[in-house]
Amino acid sequence: MPVDIRAPRTLSLPGSKSITARALFLAAAADGVTTLVRPLRSDDTEGFAEGLVRLGYRVGRTPDTWQVDGRPQGPAVAEADVYCRDGATTARFLPTLAAAGHGTYRFDASPQMRRRPLLPLSRALRDLGVDLRHEEAEGHHPLTVRAAGVEGGEVVLDAGQSSQYLTALLLLGPLTRRGLRIRVTDLVSVPYVEITIAMMRAFGVEVTREDDVFVVPPGGYRATTYRVEPDASTASYFFAAAAITPGAGVTVPGLGRGALQGDLGFVDVLRRMGAEVTLGADATTVRGTGSLHGLTVNMRDISDTMPTLAAIAPFASGPVRIEDVANTRVKECDRLDACAENLRRLGVRVATGPDWIEIHPGTPTGAQVTTYGDHRIVMSFAVTGLRVPGISFDDPGCVRKTFPGFHEAFAELRRGIGG
Repeated sequence: MPVDIRAPRTLSLPGSKSITARALFLAAAADGVTTLVRPLRSDDTEGFAEGLVRLGYRVGRTPDTWQVDGRPQGPAVAEADVYCRDGATTARFLPTLAAAGHGTYRFDASPQMRRRPLLPLSRALRDLGVDLRHEEAEGHHPLTVRAAGVEGGEVVLDAGQSSQYLTALLLLGPLTRRGLRIRVTDLVSVPYVEITIAMMRAFGVEVTREDDVFVVPPGGYRATTYRVEPDASTASYFFAAAAITPGAGVTVPGLGRGALQGDLGFVDVLRRMGAEVTLGADATTVRGTGSLHGLTVNMRDISDTMPTLAAIAPFASGPVRIEDVANTRVKECDRLDACAENLRRLGVRVATGPDWIEIHPGTPTGAQVTTYGDHRIVMSFAVTGLRVPGISFDDPGCVRKTFPGFHEAFAELRRGIGG
């Protein structure tokens, strides 16, 4: 049957959450005033910016640019109480930034974030001489940092649960007196670490790697103007929407061959399944061909897009098996179980293991999706809803964490591609 080919929809998507959070840390630590162009404005990033303000940094915000007055010497106040909301980057990066200063800083977070682990980072900071104390459950918020600067030196880190632990230490390195040598015993989501290293280079710091050891020199950062690229994880929902809609196409400018974010690799998964993918210098287009194949794929390095693939897997012609994603069990919710439970609720056959999920072809039926307050569960199953009438969500508003305007943008896409 011929496929109806329509011109691809060109979408302007919000800035990357991962890049915005790193840019805020780097801007706060740099010597001078940094301008961030098109940063993401969402609950997570606004929470990060507010945390910086609580620590005494000056942050000026307009709709398209944020300006941060950097303080290489650390927070401008001697005491602060910072609420990190639901943001994992906020909850992990800000205590690390505060450790480089001088004062007493208390950090707390939402009940959801309180459940998420922090202990490998806490241990590494303590090994570097930081006085860090968890008030309730060891390895979880709330915590207090009594900061007196960080000497630096060698430290061992297990980043098998989250690459954010390594990113936090890498970002801290130039603020220490001697620099850091970080020996990593395990590491997940390597592309996120590569984002960190590339961004540190843009702020004047060159990180080197010797096998499992990351070497960060002292000397601080220099301020700059930094443009934030669109969020590749967010783009995955729109690319997936095109892939399951015959003849429909979606183009995202600002994400091309030079993109920093590893999650753009999701389009390679769609290509393997049968979608048509065009990766340009500064834009990516995905088009639905009317056919999607099953596959087995390792998503360790792009695990934030695992729910996106799970949500479209029933429309493939064969089973879709996603492997090596144990770390998705310690995100905003246990995403492996959340995807499995919701797919079963839609009438799809699913099997799971400690670090994998296998989804069989099926004809989903409408039902209410349990979101567990996780923005990625909502956005992923919104894609399923393009093909399945009657899908609703118990907490559709939790998308504000990363994309407050998601439902409006997705409704517009639905009209545009005829879903």
